[in-house]
Amino acid sequence: MPAYSFEALDDQGNTRSGLIDADTARAARALLRARSLVPLAVEPAKAAPEGVQSSRALRGRRVFNASGLAVWTRQLAGLVGAGLPLERALAALGDEAEDPRQQRLVAVLRSEVNGGASFARSLSDHPQEFSASYCAVIAAGEQSGQLAAVLERLADDLEAREALRNKLIAASLYPAIVTLVAVVIVIFLVAYVVPQVASVFEGSQRALPLLTVVMLGISGFVRSWGWLLLGVLLLGTVGLQLARRQPALRLRMDQAWLRLPLAGRIARGYNAARFAATLAMLAGAGVPILRALQTAAETLHNQALRADALAALVLVREGAPLASALASQSRFPPLLVLFARLGEQTGDLPAMLQRAADQLGSEVQRRSLNMATLLEPLLIVGMGLIVMLIVLAVLMPIIQLNQLVT
Repeated sequence: MPAYSFEALDDQGNTRSGLIDADTARAARALLRARSLVPLAVEPAKAAPEGVQSSRALRGRRVFNASGLAVWTRQLAGLVGAGLPLERALAALGDEAEDPRQQRLVAVLRSEVNGGASFARSLSDHPQEFSASYCAVIAAGEQSGQLAAVLERLADDLEAREALRNKLIAASLYPAIVTLVAVVIVIFLVAYVVPQVASVFEGSQRALPLLTVVMLGISGFVRSWGWLLLGVLLLGTVGLQLARRQPALRLRMDQAWLRLPLAGRIARGYNAARFAATLAMLAGAGVPILRALQTAAETLHNQALRADALAALVLVREGAPLASALASQSRFPPLLVLFARLGEQTGDLPAMLQRAADQLGSEVQRRSLNMATLLEPLLIVGMGLIVMLIVLAVLMPIIQLNQLVT
């Protein structure tokens, strides 16, 4: 049954809006009148201009964040697995949604499914919400008749990916906070405290200690040119973001990032884990290996690794085994190549790729935690040394003055 969005007046003269299920717009108006509402406007939920995709009516910020999409997918899997038809499952999710934009999106999906479109095709009309790999897995589930199992697998993958991302953020959060606080304190001491204390000794005929002179010079530079330096830093950040929009420059930057001693290995492991997990999910859902490789490559944020994945795709298309194709690209971790080879030998490629993804994810977490554990004392010691130098620059003239008095 199609869904219609409406705007109506209630008995108190207040305007109400929402969604209603009806066979036609006329039937929708009749249902509104039966609810003591005066319809002002009733139109199909897929309210986009002719020739324009319905996703344009839903532009703006995303309806689902990463965790929200995982929860929604899990709920849909539960309803479909319980035997509800897809249309009724979508209707139930739309009724339970608290966000009006989510209600509208689900209503649009339901309307398109009722119109005869496949669920995967309906999802692909909203690329901002549903990725290509998400749609590919749904399409494979519909073709195989195992949509509920595929949705469960999708939810597991989304939750695992979000958990890994959250752990990486948690590992880097404390060092980032310590660094920010240290920078603010040092700037405050250099730009305000040092000049205030040093001004006491301006009338003294004795030369100030070298450390104090250097610190006063740094203080004067920060006070005179600090805002300019901040502007240059902001412009540099914007310029860096603009430069990353150029494919050639972004490729070189991503290649350089992968060559870094610690961060590079973490980035390579994270991208490889994501690639392996996506490939395992697609292959397990029955997606052809070439299409699965193409879709998994598109999920990689690092352009250097994406280029390697696409190069491996070319080799597989020419008849090479997956493990050999991945091994020919030196940036992929050997662990991924090993499990891919085992999967091809045992005939259980999806399970082996998922094991590779799990182990690579665990390795990334371990390295991130070790790096964060190492950075914490280094940052504290570094901040302590800088503060000590500032304190010495202030105290040394006082010590000299006391020596003259005595």
